[in-house]
Amino acid sequence: MKAILLSVAFLLGLYSFSMAQYTTLNAHSHNDYEQKNPFFLAWQNHFGSIEADIWEVNGELLVAHTKNELSPDKTLDALYLNPIVKIFKMNNGSPWSKYSGTFQLLIDIKTSVEPALTMLVEKLKMYPEVFNPQINKHAVRVVITGNRPNPEDFSKYPGFIFYDGKFDLRYSSGELKKIALYSENLTKFTSWKGEGKIPDTEYSQLKNVIDSVHSLKKKVRFWNAPDNPDAWKILTGLKVDYINTDHIKELAAFLNSHD
Repeated sequence: MKAILLSVAFLLGLYSFSMAQYTTLNAHSHNDYEQKNPFFLAWQNHFGSIEADIWEVNGELLVAHTKNELSPDKTLDALYLNPIVKIFKMNNGSPWSKYSGTFQLLIDIKTSVEPALTMLVEKLKMYPEVFNPQINKHAVRVVITGNRPNPEDFSKYPGFIFYDGKFDLRYSSGELKKIALYSENLTKFTSWKGEGKIPDTEYSQLKNVIDSVHSLKKKVRFWNAPDNPDAWKILTGLKVDYINTDHIKELAAFLNSHD
C-alpha cells in the first residue's frame, strides 16, 4: 500500500511539474480576428501566439478567413499592427507593463506569397522596435504560415521574418534557423475527438512527432484539435507548446489555475 501511495504521489508530482511549465504564453488564439474583440482579448489574457489571416486585395492587406468575408475596413493595420504599435509605445517597448514575455503574430497568407509578403515587410520595417527581435528582445515575432516562400527563398526576406515549418519538409541548417514552430492538423496523427484517452498506438505516434520537433529545439502547435479542458490536459501532458483555442477566456482560466 505504501508503495502504491508513493507511486501515485510521484505521478501527481510529475503532472503538477508538467503543468507548472505552462502559462498563457503557451496559448494560441486561433483565427483571432473572429473574436468579438480581435487582438485585445488575447493580449489582455497574455496569450503567447495570435493568428491573423491576410489577403492582398488591390494593394492592401485585408484580414478574413474566406474571400467572401473580406471587408475594406478590416485591414491588418487597423486590427493588429496599429494596436500593437500603440501598446508598445504605451509600455515602453514591451507588450505588457506588469507581465514578462512577449508574443508571436502568426500571419496566414491566403493569397500568393507575392506581393503580400513584401507588402507586409514594408509595413513592419516602419516599426523595428516593435517587430524586430534583433533590436528589441521584447519585440513581437512575426511568423508566416499558409502560403509561404520556398525554403531556399527564406533568406530573401529580412531577419525579422520567421516561418511556420512543415512536418514533411527537411530544412537546411540555415533554413531551420528561420523556423519558429511547426504546425499541423492534429487529425493527421489521431482519430481522437477530445473525449477519453488517445488510442495507445496513436498516442505513441503523436508523442514521437512532438519529440522529434523538440529535438530540433522548435515548438509545436496542432490545429483542428479538440478545444475543451479535457483535451487541454492531454495536450499539455504531451508537451504541446502552443494550445490552439477559439475560447480565449476559458483556456486562460485553465492555464492560470495551474500556475
